[in-house]
Amino acid sequence: MKAGRWLPGLLAALVLAGCEGEPPPGETAGFAGLGETAEGFVQASPERTLHFPKDHGPHPDTRIEWWYLTANLRDETGEPLGLQWTLFRQALTPPASRPAPGPWAADQLWMAHMAVSRGVTHRVAERFARSHSARDDGQAGARAAPFAAWLDDWRLESRVEAPHADTFERLTLTAQQDDEHGGFGYRLALTAEGPLVQHGETGFSQKAADGQGSMYYSQPFWRIEGEVTLDGETREVSGRGWLDREWSSQLLGPEQAGWDWFSLHLASGHKLMAFQLRGGGEDGGNYRSGTWITPAGEPRALAPDELALTPLATSRVAGRAVPTRWRLELPAQGLDLVVEAPHSERWMATSVAYWEGEVVVRDRDSDEALGEGYLEMTGY
Repeated sequence: MKAGRWLPGLLAALVLAGCEGEPPPGETAGFAGLGETAEGFVQASPERTLHFPKDHGPHPDTRIEWWYLTANLRDETGEPLGLQWTLFRQALTPPASRPAPGPWAADQLWMAHMAVSRGVTHRVAERFARSHSARDDGQAGARAAPFAAWLDDWRLESRVEAPHADTFERLTLTAQQDDEHGGFGYRLALTAEGPLVQHGETGFSQKAADGQGSMYYSQPFWRIEGEVTLDGETREVSGRGWLDREWSSQLLGPEQAGWDWFSLHLASGHKLMAFQLRGGGEDGGNYRSGTWITPAGEPRALAPDELALTPLATSRVAGRAVPTRWRLELPAQGLDLVVEAPHSERWMATSVAYWEGEVVVRDRDSDEALGEGYLEMTGY
C-alpha cells in the first residue's frame, strides 16, 4: 500500500499537535504547531554558517525543512500563469532516539504540494511519504550532489552532469497530477541567472524579537522555460522563479499565529523578500524582516523598522477574510508600493491549509506597474 493512503492523517496530526487544546492565556500554539519547543533537535543560530553544495541537501537533525519554488510565467499568447512546488520534511524523533535503518523503519515524514493557477482556475495536489535519514533512495527524499529532491515522480533535480560543477545551477522540475478536470502539471527547465542569496545574518533569519529563527537562503534568479498542463491542455511557458530553502527546529515563538510572506521581482532588476509574523515583535506587536537584493544579487538585510506592511483590503476565501491587497513601504529605497493579488481564489486546501498566489506590484501614488511575485499567508 502506498504511504500516501494513510500518512495524511498521521502527518497532519504530528504537525498540528501544537494546535490542539487551549494554549496558555495570551499565547497561541503557533501556526501548524511550529511554535512548539523542540528539545533534542539541532537549533538554527547565528553561529551556524551555510556551506554549498552540502546545504542544498537535507538536514534531518533539525525538525522541519522545505524546498519551495514559486514561478510567475506566461504562455505563448502572453497570458499569465502561476505555479508552486514544495517538498516539506519533518523529523519524527530527535537524532538520539531514532530507530536503526530497516525495511520498515522511518524517522522522517515528507509532504509535497503542487499548484497551477491561471485566471480564476487554481488546481492543487498533495502527496505524502516516509523515509529513514540514513538513506537517500526512498519514495521521498533529497540529496545535495548531484542535487535532487523528490516525492514519487514529483522531482526537482539537477541537469548538470559534470562531477565537480555546481549541480544546483540548472534544474528540471517535473510533476503531474490526474484529476477530474483532465489533469495538471509541468515539465520545466530552471537556469540560474544570478547567485544564491543568504538572508538575515549570513543565513540565519531571525523570526522573533527573542531570537527564534531559521537557516534561510534563496535562489531568486531562476529563468524558467518549459510546458504547463492545466485541465488537460498543455502550453509552452517562460518566466521567472524563486526558490526558498529553509530549515529550523522551532521556527516560530508560541505566540506567533502565522505569517505574511512576499517574494517580489521588481522591474528595476531588484528583488525583495519581506515577511511579517503576527506576534513576537517588540511589546507584543508583529515581527517584520526582509532582504533587499540588488540586480547583481547583493543582499541587504532589512531590520523590523525599515519596512512596513499594512493590509488594505480583504477577500472572502474558503470561508474566511484574507488580506489580498497590501501596502508595502521601504523608506530607505524610496518605495511605497501596493501589492495585490489579481485573483483571490488561491487557497491551498491541503492538510495544513494556507493561501499562496501570484501578486502584482504597483507604485502607490502613480499606479505604475513595478513588478510581480508571490504572496504566502498562513494562520488565517
